[in-house]
Amino acid sequence: MFKSKKLSKFKTIRHGFFNRFGGVSKGIYKGLNCGLGSDDRIRDVKKNIEKVCQKIGCNKNNLILLNQIHSNKVHKILEIPKKKLKGDSLITNKKGIALGILTADCAPVLIYDPVNNLIGALHAGWKGAYKKIVSTTLGKFKSSGSNFKDLIVVIGPSIGKENYEVRNDFLDKFINQKRSNKKFFKTKRNKIYFSLKDYIKEQLMKFGVKNIEIIKKDTYLSSNNFFSARRSIKNKLNDYGRNISVIMIK
Repeated sequence: MFKSKKLSKFKTIRHGFFNRFGGVSKGIYKGLNCGLGSDDRIRDVKKNIEKVCQKIGCNKNNLILLNQIHSNKVHKILEIPKKKLKGDSLITNKKGIALGILTADCAPVLIYDPVNNLIGALHAGWKGAYKKIVSTTLGKFKSSGSNFKDLIVVIGPSIGKENYEVRNDFLDKFINQKRSNKKFFKTKRNKIYFSLKDYIKEQLMKFGVKNIEIIKKDTYLSSNNFFSARRSIKNKLNDYGRNISVIMIK
């Protein structure tokens, strides 16, 4: 489990970015696979999620996970939902409710407003980031009383720009959205690479968020021991596990 230096300063919250270490799953899911949507044994995934809850210190029924759909849909949580919600971002000011995000190269983003004691967790792959999941989440914070300058935002482990190879049509899509987006791409040996973390960071800064931390762990690199969709596809595996990132008000 990796922690944010900025978030670790606050005793009012608990958080963690988990990799594969410490789980019970086997085979291609070996380790702490928390993806209920994977083809792993459900029993093993549930055991892994329980381990995460123990580490964070929350009741296993109080960890909220979304049916993530690469959208800009945000849910404000006032109580434990009766069924799984669809969307890609959660915020709450309720103690003891843990917000969880699943990733396998996409960026998990954790947010804390220490003034209003409000937390958020969002899933930002390229699609969600392109559809403005970041700014939509910030808007939900603002409508809940937050001032952007008070927010602490951490962009968690995700695929690094050295390994995020994309095609020309991907580059064109982003440049058509905004010409200055070209700065998030680099070409090396006739291949195009994209920096997801920098793209997310600029969106945050545009709203006046200054307190930003980036966890510099590339999920694609096997040495970092994270699940990676891209690495699994490269190795011709038929599925992959999911990493979990969690934040909770104590």
